[in-house]
Amino acid sequence: MTRIPSLRATENFHIVLWLFKDLCWVQDLRLLGTLLIVPTVLMAIWIAWRSRDEIGELLHSLAVVFWILANSTWMLGEFFANDTTRPLATVFFALGLGCVAWYYGIVRPRRGRGSAA
Repeated sequence: MTRIPSLRATENFHIVLWLFKDLCWVQDLRLLGTLLIVPTVLMAIWIAWRSRDEIGELLHSLAVVFWILANSTWMLGEFFANDTTRPLATVFFALGLGCVAWYYGIVRPRRGRGSAA
């Protein structure tokens, strides 16, 4: 049972990194915002890896990874590329939506049928 609280603490700290990165974005702190992409994405990947034993948690965690990649791509585009990275950010957002759509459209309904049988 020690795994859950430690994973929860990791998720909570990840939120702090994410908010700090986005605060840098809105405050136009380009260097710090850009640097914060690395730990924010790596921690999201770590959380997804730790969640791999449960498909629902994994798919939601992967959606978060894609969301942060989209968010970071958009931020970098605003900072350095005259806001031209939105199409790439859209791809990452769509991949994140695909993860949760897979869960709610395929995985969860199958679980429901399996428990009813």
